[in-house]
Amino acid sequence: MKSLRTSSTPELRPVGRVLAGLLLLTLLSALLSICLGSTFVSPSLIPQALLGQLSGTVEGQIIQFVRLPRTCGCLLAGAALAVSGAVIQSVLNNPLAAPNIIGVNSGAGLMVVLCSALFPQSVTLTPLAAFLGAFLGVLLVLLIAERTGASRITLALAGVAVSNIFSAGIDALVTFFPDAVLSYTDFRIGGLSNLSMDRIVPAFWVVLVSLILLISLSGEMDILALGRETAQSLGLPVKPLRLVLLALAAALAGAAVSFAGLLGFVGLIVPHIMRRTVGEDSLPLLLACALGGACLLTLCDLLSRVLFAPYEIPVGIVLSLAGGPFFIWLLLRQRGGRIS
Repeated sequence: MKSLRTSSTPELRPVGRVLAGLLLLTLLSALLSICLGSTFVSPSLIPQALLGQLSGTVEGQIIQFVRLPRTCGCLLAGAALAVSGAVIQSVLNNPLAAPNIIGVNSGAGLMVVLCSALFPQSVTLTPLAAFLGAFLGVLLVLLIAERTGASRITLALAGVAVSNIFSAGIDALVTFFPDAVLSYTDFRIGGLSNLSMDRIVPAFWVVLVSLILLISLSGEMDILALGRETAQSLGLPVKPLRLVLLALAAALAGAAVSFAGLLGFVGLIVPHIMRRTVGEDSLPLLLACALGGACLLTLCDLLSRVLFAPYEIPVGIVLSLAGGPFFIWLLLRQRGGRIS
């Protein structure tokens, strides 16, 4: 199987400059997300609101209880999904792999709905349930692909099949437990409305620990990307390492799904863009994907709020409109446009 690392990669810009630019864009997108909406909030009021000095004002309530949790959720979910996609693509050596395509998101969603139906008051159990569902999804797709021949298209088709099975399970659970999900439409498409910091905090710790572990394993990821035989000859335990990396990718995707719903295409679009920008080295790629994913989802969520104001559409619709054509382009690009 051809590696994702190719000699045709365009000349790369200095990595430090790219990361600094991405950080600046991410901070700017977060600022715009807090300030813009049905009610404009002046940037000068944000520090006061964060310090609790505007608790009795309308602007303070908007910032503290509406805009800030939503912006934090966008940043966290975007970073988690983009890094998860980068890891999955690297481990499976497949540019078509992404959390929403190979069944990771839908597996996490199934367990989130099941956990919400059985334990409606337990917020802390949701990220754990989402991780278990996401890991089950990626293992099922990996098993199917290896048994049938792990081609890129086979993996994508196996992921579609597994996603549909999990989605049917979600629909069945919602039929029997209609109150399991607060807003089923937003969850099914992917949305970040009605977020609170209490829902985000458990997922934040999962994402933070997973990112730290992935960064510490970036050297091993670089060796693994050289190919299974080469990695084994260098003494790398390939199978255990792949399982660990996939488990961490599942934890990231599951944490995002636990509060943001079944968001799609962040884990597909961002890794491809970042590979062309910073290259294939794992450490800068992971950092760039975290910043790029956070920025992309925050801007898409902002568009979903202001494009049709005062009406709002779920951010998953905006992502699907951008990600669907991108995925078709990737399919047609395989082997000169032939699907094989």
